[in-house]
Amino acid sequence: MYLWVKAIHLMAVVTWFAALFYLPRLYVYHAMARDTGDEQAMTYFKTMERKLYRGIMTPSMIIVLIFGGWLLYLVPAWFSQGWMHAKLTLVALLIAYHHVCLIYLKQFEQARCTKSHVFFRWFNEAPVIALIAIIILAVVKPF
Repeated sequence: MYLWVKAIHLMAVVTWFAALFYLPRLYVYHAMARDTGDEQAMTYFKTMERKLYRGIMTPSMIIVLIFGGWLLYLVPAWFSQGWMHAKLTLVALLIAYHHVCLIYLKQFEQARCTKSHVFFRWFNEAPVIALIAIIILAVVKPF
């Protein structure tokens, strides 16, 4: 059972991260379209952003959390290891990042977002750093 739970958890992690990488990239393009006044593109981006967030990003995050919790239930000894505490801290930060993405989604929907495309290019880097750290923690288990 452990390997099936782990496999589903990893598939959901890949899906969640793909969305965490792509949604802020859409925000870059949306901000650029806003700056040029391209209403048609902005409407298109609003639809893409909403579908990505609600149809892929949030469900995959929920699956990650459910199956990650199940893995912790199956291997409770991980709770006593420092790498797991660090990993769970990064997961908590990713959940916060996920919800910040929702704030920007709503701002774009209401034409209230004033952040620049340059801001979103930098904003897009946070999940990359988290992914690198999480993989190192989960595979190498440095402490």
